Amino acid sequence: MSPWRMTRWERGELPPGTDSDTGGPATGTDEPERRHEALVSVRLGPSAPGSHLVEYLRHEPCAVAAWWIAADVDAVVRLSAGSITVLHRAVADLRLRAGVEVAEANYILRALDLTTPADRRTAKESPAWVRSAA
Repeated sequence: MSPWRMTRWERGELPPGTDSDTGGPATGTDEPERRHEALVSVRLGPSAPGSHLVEYLRHEPCAVAAWWIAADVDAVVRLSAGSITVLHRAVADLRLRAGVEVAEANYILRALDLTTPADRRTAKESPAWVRSAA
C-alpha cells in the first residue's frame, strides 16, 4: 500500500480488537524505539476557524501536543511518528486537511543534554550570567 494512503494502524497504531501484547511486530527490548519528531509552525487560512484545526489534531495519531502562539504563526504542533515517511505524511496532511495556509516543519534531530555541563572547566569557571538566577 502507498504510504500516502496509510490507515491509523499502518502508521503504528494497533488494529482494532488487538491488545498491546500481541498483534504487533516484535521489537528488541534492549534497543529503544526510534521516534521521528517535528515541530510544525501553522498559520490558518483566512476562512479556517481554529476549532477546525483542534478537531483535526484530536483525531491525528501523530499529533502529540499543540500550542496557540502569539506570533506570525497561529499555532505550533508537535508531531511524532515511528518512521520519517509517516511523519512527512502527517505534515502534508496538516497542510491539506486542517485548513492550514502555511505549515513550516522543523524536524527534530536529537535532544540536547542539559543535565551535565559539556566541559568540567566551564562548570567551575562560568561567568555570573551563566549561573541560575534562582
